[in-house]
Amino acid sequence: MAQVSSRPRVAVVGAGGSISIVGRHSLDLAEYGEFGRVLEVDELLALFPETSTAADLVAVRFRALRSTAVGPRDWLELNELIHRLIEGDPRLAGVVVTHGTATLEETAYFLNLTLKVALPVVVVGAQRPPTGLSTDAALNLVNAIRVAAAPAARGLGVLTLLNDEIQAAREVTKASTYRLQAFRSPDVGLLGYADPDGSVAFYRAPTRRHAPDTIFDTRGVAELPRVDIAYSYAGSDGAAVEALVARGARGIVVAGLAPGMLTPGEGEAAAAVRERGVLVVLSTRAGSGRVLARSKLREAGIVAADNLSPQKARVLAMLALLHTSDPVAVQRLFDEY
Repeated sequence: MAQVSSRPRVAVVGAGGSISIVGRHSLDLAEYGEFGRVLEVDELLALFPETSTAADLVAVRFRALRSTAVGPRDWLELNELIHRLIEGDPRLAGVVVTHGTATLEETAYFLNLTLKVALPVVVVGAQRPPTGLSTDAALNLVNAIRVAAAPAARGLGVLTLLNDEIQAAREVTKASTYRLQAFRSPDVGLLGYADPDGSVAFYRAPTRRHAPDTIFDTRGVAELPRVDIAYSYAGSDGAAVEALVARGARGIVVAGLAPGMLTPGEGEAAAAVRERGVLVVLSTRAGSGRVLARSKLREAGIVAADNLSPQKARVLAMLALLHTSDPVAVQRLFDEY
């Protein structure tokens, strides 16, 4: 009889990104994404045999993409894949998803809202390619596997792991273009660390609703409602809002002026599209801090995004529109999630 391994078993799903791209040479730290080849996940794991020290690994090919190519249809398919993996393999302790850093936070938040599994799911990327001098790809990948295998990570929703730091999908954002410490949670901070001794240490837990305790279930959903983002700036006349609705947007997230305001032109455009039943959510371009549900916003039927970034507010708005377009009901969702 074959002996069953006592080590944790972790599925590593490959979705591409810098962590998987082969550059032209060791100093190709800027243009590798335009010229390099994206490795499949089994090729990536073979490049770093140290990844197998923390768990028994199952390599699962999904996409070999640059993160600029990832979109809502990929989120839906990835969600389905993770459910199939966990349902089909009761030995799995957790799942790691390799991903490009440009859109990593959006994929992670979508999964955080839609997955119906309590096992740890860790989204990992790298700021430097695996072939680059002083790459962070190898250790990020090893640490992500350690976190996914850690019992303490269970029930915390979807996590991210970069630069030894464990962060919650809801709060984390990419805040720098090339620095290794690019991913931060501006308002509330990180959850814990994956440290050089192999330990996984948590110091707090997310309190907003997250996987698996959510109302959102996209299994079987073929397409998400279109929601676009309009960026505020001095003198904006709201033309972007009208143009995006003309292209079929059912919802608009405005990255408003801090602490959550519209220009007069944007206010007029928002009122016009609200009359046509379009959902309007107000976030802020500030990068941190809450947009409050002030009386003026409530009277106008505009949803306040709390402290969600515009890109995260878009994800929640897309899912909310699967259930309702009533701004009062959507506001409750933004208050809970």
